[in-house]
This record gives sequence, C-alpha cells and structure tokens, in this order.
Amino acid sequence: MRFMVPSDRLLAFAAMSFLLIVIPGPSVLFVVGRALAQGRRAALTTVVGNTLGAYVLVVAVALGIGSVVERSVLVFTALKLVGAAYLVYLGVKAVRQRHSLRAAFTGAGPAHGGLRTLWEGFAVGVANPKTIVFFAAVLPQFVDREQGRVVPQMLLLGLVFNAIAVISDSVWGLAAATARTWFARSPRRLAMVGGVGGLSMIGLGVTVAATGRAD
Repeated sequence: MRFMVPSDRLLAFAAMSFLLIVIPGPSVLFVVGRALAQGRRAALTTVVGNTLGAYVLVVAVALGIGSVVERSVLVFTALKLVGAAYLVYLGVKAVRQRHSLRAAFTGAGPAHGGLRTLWEGFAVGVANPKTIVFFAAVLPQFVDREQGRVVPQMLLLGLVFNAIAVISDSVWGLAAATARTWFARSPRRLAMVGGVGGLSMIGLGVTVAATGRAD
C-alpha cells in the first residue's frame, strides 16, 4: 500500500519544520519563562498546551479555514493582535509579581493550576503568527494532491511538525528548569528572573503585533 505522503515530501517538510522550530519564537520563550518561574512540570504542561494549540491550526488549515485566515488581512491581523495582547498581559503580570517568585519556588505561594498552565500554553500556541503563516502558506505545498486524501495528508504532516516541536520545546523547557536551582538561591536573582522574563514577554508581544503581513 502506497504511503499517504511521499517520503521525499515528508522528509522535506520535516527538515523545513525543524528549521522553523529550532529558532526560538513565542512558544519557546513562553515555555522557558514558565520553566524558570514554576519548574519542570509547568514547562512540560505548557509544551503540551502549545502543541494542542498548534494542532488546532493544522486542523483549521486542513478544513480550509487556514486559507481564509491567510488571505484575509482583517482576520489575520485580529488573531495576531489578540495573541500579542495576551503576551503583553502575561508579561505585565509577571513583572508585577516578580517579588513573589520566592514563594513559588518554596511552595509557600498559591499553586498555579495545571489546567490554567495548559490553557495559557494553548492560547500562545494557537495565536502564534509564525505558526499560522507556516501552516497556511507552507504546509499545503507538501501535499500530493494527485493521490487524493488531502485532509489526512495535512493532518499527518501536522503531526510531524508537532512531534518535532514537542521534542525541541521540551529540551528548552527542561534546560531552563534545571537552571532555576541557581536562581532559587537568591531573592534578588528571582526578582531579576521575573522582571526580565516579564519584560521579554512584553517585548515579544509588541514584536508580534508589529510584524507580519503589511498588505
């Protein structure tokens, strides 16, 4: 039985996905920030949320919604600005709460629920402009339309992308979670982590809002 996606297209898509994923973007930076602030479990939960959000985009593209987003300046801009605003909100919140990180490290503060962490990761993943453009403009090019079964092909390619993303983002998150032990030794370092992480997220949100399509 012939494979659903030709192996040469599958490998080419995997290579292109890898190049896109290894360059830190909103999802990676968000995972790293969660790892430093809340540890390994929160980082991995965020990775799962990001992956689910990204796969929603794959399904949207496979069903034809992605082409609407890609072609409509209004829809694309609205989605992009929502994601940017959410990143800025989280960044401002991190800056304001930077002095409370000590409690989070020692377990004295309120727990950050797993579902909430999952949802925040999902929101960042589904509103990631880089991923939206990639899935809407690049993914369809690797589908062999002569074989038919276009939707299953897109869904399979999306799984390949997300598998690579899970591995890459998890490595980033685990590395950052390991480094947090050093930060935990000093309240000043912890405040610095919260402040820098929050400002980085704000800057990321502004960048997301300012970049993208100009048409």
